[in-house]
Amino acid sequence: MRTTFHLKTLAVAIATLSFASVTNAAGLDRSGQDVTAFFQDGTYAEAVYTYIDADVSGYDSANVNPGQNDYERGNKTGDIAESYDFFRYGVKTDINDTFSVGVLYDEPFGAAAEYTQSNFVASNNPQASGGELVGDGVDPQTAGAIALAESATAGENTNVEVRSQSLTGILGMKFGANKNFQIYGGPVAQRIQSETKLRGLAYGPASGYTSNSNPDMDYGYIAGIAYSKPEIALKAALTYRSEIDHDIDISENYPIAGILAQGAALQQGATPAQAAAIGAAAANRNSNYEITTPKSVNFDFQTGINPTTLATAKVRWVPWSDFVITPPLYNDVSKRNYGPDGLDLVEYEDDQWQVELGLAKRVAPALAISGTVGWDSGAGDPTTSLGPVDGYYSVGLGAKYNVTENWAVSAGGKYLWFGDAKGRLPSGKIVGDFQDNDGYIAGLKISYQGK
Repeated sequence: MRTTFHLKTLAVAIATLSFASVTNAAGLDRSGQDVTAFFQDGTYAEAVYTYIDADVSGYDSANVNPGQNDYERGNKTGDIAESYDFFRYGVKTDINDTFSVGVLYDEPFGAAAEYTQSNFVASNNPQASGGELVGDGVDPQTAGAIALAESATAGENTNVEVRSQSLTGILGMKFGANKNFQIYGGPVAQRIQSETKLRGLAYGPASGYTSNSNPDMDYGYIAGIAYSKPEIALKAALTYRSEIDHDIDISENYPIAGILAQGAALQQGATPAQAAAIGAAAANRNSNYEITTPKSVNFDFQTGINPTTLATAKVRWVPWSDFVITPPLYNDVSKRNYGPDGLDLVEYEDDQWQVELGLAKRVAPALAISGTVGWDSGAGDPTTSLGPVDGYYSVGLGAKYNVTENWAVSAGGKYLWFGDAKGRLPSGKIVGDFQDNDGYIAGLKISYQGK
């Protein structure tokens, strides 16, 4: 005898999982670029708020010689991960039994980190900094230049913030004898901006470097195919998002570039005023560069186990190994010591794989609870000192309550155990060791569903 799991009996359970499927994941990944709102039946709308609070702490390196890569555990860094929150919205409706349209908003990529202690904070005592560098084997002239560069931002913290917004339009067409298959796609508009401050002896000659990348809007696309079997609440979807090339205006300040240029000008006979002007020009640059946010593939699956229980699976792949941030002035200055290609400010070694499994159970006519377990591969270890985490394991709990036949409220959270990672500079020097860190995510969703 065939068992039919009517969607109405599973309606409470189905949506309890998706709102919390966001994490402090590999690279700059934040929202997971979820598209499951588009696969809801009838007319559907949702608004989701997510709050992330991670505790990421470790130790800096006692060896501040930029030319040596012998990591020696130094001082505690304190918690460097700042709390981070964002919103997600989605609306979808069926034009007829073949065509559907939807609009999704999310904030896919981001970062928020700040060092408030250790040698990731600029000293206000250049003599002490110079002496520490010389003690670690740096020649006095170079040590003096680095200490002077650090003093230009005395007392300031290393800080990075990246924010993004994305708007996706989707048109879907169902086909097949029973309209079980659907192809979908549409345009994606994405906006991104960032600010970076490198401070303290941990960054050696780059101490004092500051960049501001102005907001830029550019465009890509989404495409996918889905299959559904309503009798057992089965839905499966494979979604591809394209890379998006951003052409970004950036302002940079690199103190040591100005110090070296000013010193060279004085040696060549320039007056102090002329040398100061040459130094200021060398230390500051307004220019343009390109950032390509990565493509991604998401696989979403759900099926009814019995009339009140739903199982889900999510798999996500993002090729972070192809992603780099290469500010022009930073790159040009690095060419003096690291060859004609110079250095990237941010890069990752590995691609990200993310897997999440879930189970939802309707426990009352208007109430369902859910649980998830998850794993994220991270993007490599060692990794950037601006985000020293190598993936995670997670567990989550959620609940959904149908306030009326059409309106529902969902809430829940996740606990994450982060993978240990060493913080590495673009030069390859290890400047931090971060172990035994964790975090949590809390989310709230309001949704409407009508036929």
